[in-house]
Amino acid sequence: MKKNIYNHIDKSWLNTLPMAKFQGRIVVVLNESEAEKAVNFLLTCNILGIDTETRPSFKKGQQHKVSLLQVSTHDICFLFRLKLIKQKSSIIRLLENKDVPIVGLSLHDDVMSLHRLFDFTPGYFIDLQNLVKTIGIEDLSLQKLYANFFHQRISKSQQLSNWDADILNEKQRLYAATDAWACIQIYEEYRRLSESRDFNLINNDKDEQLSENIS
Repeated sequence: MKKNIYNHIDKSWLNTLPMAKFQGRIVVVLNESEAEKAVNFLLTCNILGIDTETRPSFKKGQQHKVSLLQVSTHDICFLFRLKLIKQKSSIIRLLENKDVPIVGLSLHDDVMSLHRLFDFTPGYFIDLQNLVKTIGIEDLSLQKLYANFFHQRISKSQQLSNWDADILNEKQRLYAATDAWACIQIYEEYRRLSESRDFNLINNDKDEQLSENIS
């Protein structure tokens, strides 16, 4: 049976879905030595998911610098506390690598945020938003993409929490890891569906079912 995916996701349906959470190991990286070890490991992997978190601002005109860089494999996620890691050379080496694909969502925004802290030239980056458009998906948030592909919901409850806190609490760590890990899951399912063409696109605008062909 072909999988149904949708050009648009109804929010009321989204809220009924079971929660998806990262089930692997989460490692908080606090200094240059830990960052070097983490990057050495990550560059041995075959694919990585990436995301960033920034402390929210509730004052007009105020903007904080990015606080956290999370980079995940299938089963381990490293949370780089960027304000504590003064020397960024290992992180730059990771972001500029051209061998291991780094998958994210709206990567232009993440790159711009990171550039406010240090200069680097993005390496092997893959933006999910560019890919899923090719199969007719129009709702491009991470939460809606994950729901579309897996019929599960990613919580966004920690999005506006304090990412500059001295210690990230358990909910923050799990939220951050889940977002980075979910990018890998979405990418691999997109690749599977694209190659097998084993899906139907449901056009919610016209309330009709379309079969999508990928050339």
